[in-house]
Amino acid sequence: MSSQNNISRLEKLLFTVNENISKANGLSNEFYISKEIYEIEKNRLLYKNWCGLGFGKDIPNVGDIRAISFLGLPLIIVRTSKTEINVFENVCRHRGMILINENKKNKKNIRCPYHNWCYGLDGSLESTPHVGGMGNHQHEDVITSSLGLNKIRSYVWHDIIFVNIADDADDFCEHYSELIDRWKDFDMPMFFGGHNSSFSLELNANWKLAVENYCESYHLPSVHPDLNKTSKLQDHYDICNARNFSGQGSYYYRQLSDEKGNVFPDFKDLPSKWDKETEYIALYPNVLMGVHRDIFFAVILIPESAKKTLEQAAFYFADDVKNNNSLINLITQNKLFWKTIFEEDIFVVEGMQKGRQGRSFDGGKFSPVMDVATHNFHKWVADELLKR
Repeated sequence: MSSQNNISRLEKLLFTVNENISKANGLSNEFYISKEIYEIEKNRLLYKNWCGLGFGKDIPNVGDIRAISFLGLPLIIVRTSKTEINVFENVCRHRGMILINENKKNKKNIRCPYHNWCYGLDGSLESTPHVGGMGNHQHEDVITSSLGLNKIRSYVWHDIIFVNIADDADDFCEHYSELIDRWKDFDMPMFFGGHNSSFSLELNANWKLAVENYCESYHLPSVHPDLNKTSKLQDHYDICNARNFSGQGSYYYRQLSDEKGNVFPDFKDLPSKWDKETEYIALYPNVLMGVHRDIFFAVILIPESAKKTLEQAAFYFADDVKNNNSLINLITQNKLFWKTIFEEDIFVVEGMQKGRQGRSFDGGKFSPVMDVATHNFHKWVADELLKR
């Protein structure tokens, strides 16, 4: 199908999505089940924007390398220095061999297992054994300075590694300037909570449904009844009308405490509004985040197909709490609390995916009051897909 035909078809499918919320329908079934549209989305929504790829905490030391398949692309994430992380294609420039099949620690270089071409942690080609014949490791036609690993544009914010595969998005800080300014109070060092501060979940659902569910608090009473006892639906407000994020906030937050009354330390010098206020934002396209006076978390959505998504969550704190013996139990308690919340969402996200098989479903009717953040995301999807 030609590019022009794709746009014409998408224009028809997205016509009602861009309406005012009172008149709009949601995205139609095809945007959740069609392999063809999933491929279009990869190119227009995911490759062309800043996508969450992974966390810096997974490669804590210089020379640590993480191999990852992202949207079908073989990539490696490399800790080049204490403060620098790079992302490269996991592909040797010689014969296209995969370089790393499993995660590595404290490596000095990256060596291809096929013909031993060797790359520095910065991606530069350092050696080409016998390339000019036996015992001759150079050749005038093999210009090593132009044969470094193919680098993927990346940026690290709050330990989340973002990539722009197509290399044509705005500067990261410019692109997300609204949210960076909104959360400037949390612009400070944060510390990963250790092995009991992360988890992964698999969803038999399209990645967009996870975003849509996270954007709104409308489902709290029915899906999260225990959470709704302390953070009630009426305590929440919408966060929307932004070009690349939306979500919800709450005016009530009760810090988690253990049986001894221990709580996590607060982030330093926060304005008093954060004593009780929290915010939960979906950063388009695929990162979910939450801020509290004492906890920051992020969830990266990894689309694996039109109908399958991996959620990777990590929690961060004001101090290095993993080395504080009095908080060990509280760290585990925090993980179990949030893992339960996200697990409770699985059945509705997967249920919506199953519902997309309904032949007469027209994308659904938005509540003009309760679904504004979700509609904001749908409009973003529509706008990005229709860009010429």
